[in-house]
Amino acid sequence: MRYLRRHLAMKLFLSYLIIILVGAFVLASTAELVVPTTFQRHLAHMGPQMSTMMGLPQPGVEQNLFVNFRAAVTEALGTAAVAATFMALLASVFISRQVIAPVQEMTSASQRIAEGRYDERVRVTGNIPRHEQDELGRLALSFNQMAAQLERTESMRRQLIGDVTHELRTPLTTIKGYMEGLMDGVLPADEETYSQIYREADRLQRLVNDLQELSQVEAGAYQIHPKSTTVKALVTAAVERLERQYQEKGVALSTQLAPDLPPVTVDEDRIGQVLLNLLGNALQYTPEGGRVTVTAEKQPGEVQITIADTGIGIPPEHLPHVFTRFYRVDKSRARAAGGSGIGLTIARHLVEAHGGHIWVESQGKGQGSRFVFTLPLTKQSS
Repeated sequence: MRYLRRHLAMKLFLSYLIIILVGAFVLASTAELVVPTTFQRHLAHMGPQMSTMMGLPQPGVEQNLFVNFRAAVTEALGTAAVAATFMALLASVFISRQVIAPVQEMTSASQRIAEGRYDERVRVTGNIPRHEQDELGRLALSFNQMAAQLERTESMRRQLIGDVTHELRTPLTTIKGYMEGLMDGVLPADEETYSQIYREADRLQRLVNDLQELSQVEAGAYQIHPKSTTVKALVTAAVERLERQYQEKGVALSTQLAPDLPPVTVDEDRIGQVLLNLLGNALQYTPEGGRVTVTAEKQPGEVQITIADTGIGIPPEHLPHVFTRFYRVDKSRARAAGGSGIGLTIARHLVEAHGGHIWVESQGKGQGSRFVFTLPLTKQSS
């Protein structure tokens, strides 16, 4: 039984054999039940002719004829059963190989993937579309998709480790350099030196806090406390918090909110964080004299909020990666401003946690950007 449980080929063979045996049993049983009646009926019609041909009635001829006929039928059934069993064996060997070979290939590939070789793939027959593949073909395609996703995940994990290492190394190296300068007497122990050390330590703390928050939002390990509020209140609160920074940089900040906006049921703190991230990102990449505009309008079943700027813009090849953690279009500018590179990633997770969507649009470098996200309306509002 253990051998049977562990070998699919034997299961297939036994399934074919059982089908043949059941068919042979039914055929034999039916023949045993039907042959006597049928034989007697046909013999009754042939009796007068046989007596005439033989000239004299021969008592025992009918019984002998029936016995011989039954023996012939039994022998034919036995020969057919042996031939069917032999052919079933050949067919099961051929078919089992066709079925078992791709399964064994996937087993070997999965073991290699478990060892860290994420580039493993299994062969798929031809270029047949997925909907035209059989079960094994669809299984192979799904296996390859799983392997590709694991490979991407592993690549992102390695990139994340490298990015985190780089982001932590920069402020730590700066702090260490200042401390060595203070100990060697190269740098003066004045307010400017200590302020620079404090800024780097503060930057390091912000990065650690952002990483902790990112891990929570990606794992869904946070709670959302939705309540009814207005889009105007959300936007106004975010604008007021950053208005002074916009004035100091010389970037105009304005809002254009549709008058008929219905209330939304959201977590005010979380959506406020999304708006702060997007407005802060727009300020960071918009030069002095530029403009940032926040608009909101009602769409079927949702409210759409847009943060448009006249900043440096985003080249088309960068658009699909903007919400990837630690991804920067202009790395030097982002580091100089102290950005961690994960604010947009956090914003995406928070918007999606509310059932909305977020995306970015840009005509290219120097053409500004438009960050758009939606919030679904409640049934009463829609």
